[in-house]
Amino acid sequence: MTTSALSLLNQQLDALLTDERDTIANLANASALLKQTVPDLNWAGFYLYDDNKDELVLGPFQGNVACMHIKIGRGVCGTAYAEQSTQRIANVHAFADHIACDAASNAELVIPLTKDNVQFGVLDLDSPTLNRFTEADQKELETFAGVLMSHLDITR
Repeated sequence: MTTSALSLLNQQLDALLTDERDTIANLANASALLKQTVPDLNWAGFYLYDDNKDELVLGPFQGNVACMHIKIGRGVCGTAYAEQSTQRIANVHAFADHIACDAASNAELVIPLTKDNVQFGVLDLDSPTLNRFTEADQKELETFAGVLMSHLDITR
């Protein structure tokens, strides 16, 4: 996907979520928009931090059934959350602690979601294609995550 197409995706998300503050509705529409717009994805969705259990729990998504609980620091999602840094993995099978929820996934991009110093969860994108995500994809999808977070009321 070109950078200009991803920029348009961010504008579409902003327009879609304008005046809607419901977290689940916004996450559901964001995952649907990603899955129908970004080519070569087999999963797009969210894992949300549960502070009662100190783990990530499956949130709204588009794709095959998924792991429901991920320990902080485990797998690509748990690592992204623990380190608060985007994880762009060209080959998930080479990632030492990869959690294989879908055997068809070969590449993964996970972006931590934080607002006002509150760690909310992660945006998780999976692809069946090795080396699917470029640095340009990462930057635009990090912007996507920022647009999304600007539309959510996050408190703990």
